[in-house]
Amino acid sequence: MQRSDTPEQAEFRTEVREWLEAHAEPRKGEGDWSNGPREHTPEAEAAYFERCREWQRTRFDGGFACITWPEKYGGRGGTPVQEIIYGQEEAHFDVTAGFLPASISLVGPALMRHGSVEQCKRYLRPLMRGEETWCQLFSEPDAGSDLAAVRTRAERDGDEFVVNGQKLWTTSAQHCDYGILLARTNAEAPKHAGITFLLVDMKIPGIEVRPLITMKGDRHFNEVFFTDVRVDVANVCGEIDRGWAVAKTTLANESMMIGTGTQTQGTTASLVQYAMDHGRWEDPLVRQRVAEAYVQERLLGFLRDRLQEAVLEGRMPDVDGSVMKILWSESRTLRAEVGLDIQGTDGLLAGDDAFDHAYWQQLVLDRSMGSVGGGTLEVHRNGIGERVLGLAREPRADRDVAFRDLKTSTEG
Repeated sequence: MQRSDTPEQAEFRTEVREWLEAHAEPRKGEGDWSNGPREHTPEAEAAYFERCREWQRTRFDGGFACITWPEKYGGRGGTPVQEIIYGQEEAHFDVTAGFLPASISLVGPALMRHGSVEQCKRYLRPLMRGEETWCQLFSEPDAGSDLAAVRTRAERDGDEFVVNGQKLWTTSAQHCDYGILLARTNAEAPKHAGITFLLVDMKIPGIEVRPLITMKGDRHFNEVFFTDVRVDVANVCGEIDRGWAVAKTTLANESMMIGTGTQTQGTTASLVQYAMDHGRWEDPLVRQRVAEAYVQERLLGFLRDRLQEAVLEGRMPDVDGSVMKILWSESRTLRAEVGLDIQGTDGLLAGDDAFDHAYWQQLVLDRSMGSVGGGTLEVHRNGIGERVLGLAREPRADRDVAFRDLKTSTEG
């Protein structure tokens, strides 16, 4: 059940709505620019990224970027409820900061909790304003679900680390100014204990970014190579060899952020209208599939309401972030498939020949972003089993073994 706004919340909602009406246009449909670039060329994607940066700056200047962050860091010092209200209202307008809020929510909390005073002072404000953008340099070819198996090395040389290795699936690395990097600094320690969390300038010599063209045709992901890259020891966030604690802060925020985002694309309401527009609503199989999508969407909505209710009452939410992430991914995939099914054989069309700028085709091709990005659904289900259900952890023979001695290591 959703409760009504308190007078204070209603006043804030009015403030947000009036500000958005003065700075943005209402959403129109699947062709909105906020759904992503129409063309997947380097130029179009770079222009879209820059437009996202502009909106992030507009949000900051209006006092609506990072609402819950402390004022000393440039935030509003507001409440989680205000953050929720802003997201609800912005969803009605054709604006987006793209992946920037995601990277902000990954980098910012890690810096505020584990970083130095100097690091917070230097990086947080430009991060919030979109002046400096960040990517997440975590996954590797042999360290995805088992992230602690990272092989990228950072070897101490005086006041610097010399970094060598490769990262994979790095979102928007080709556009970013900085990155948060997990690197192995101690191969003699067990794999979770020898990792350091580094803040890296993406423009320094030795860093090569290679975009990966996905089946969707975009360059959303990248592989990043490090060759004798020198990073100051002062850029360590947290402590040397104890970067896993910082990484866990980042990963916890990631799964909750993915699962609790406001739904703006491909809702079942748009599916119903889409089926009517294409003369398919009288087909009972189509209605059944839309109903399945509606049930999933409503279940996810109820859990979001439950989470928000906890926030409103000032208590710890009892909805696990992994549960939200899994349901969000599965609901998103089903809606995309139903949207394409409604087109029938026209769903095979692509590009300019397809309906609505191939919107539903793009969502289907992009479904792995939800099922793999932010941790695979299988890994999240394991986490639910251990954290929520109290099941025994899987046996880990490598827990107390030096990384150098593991079969996954290139050191041995």
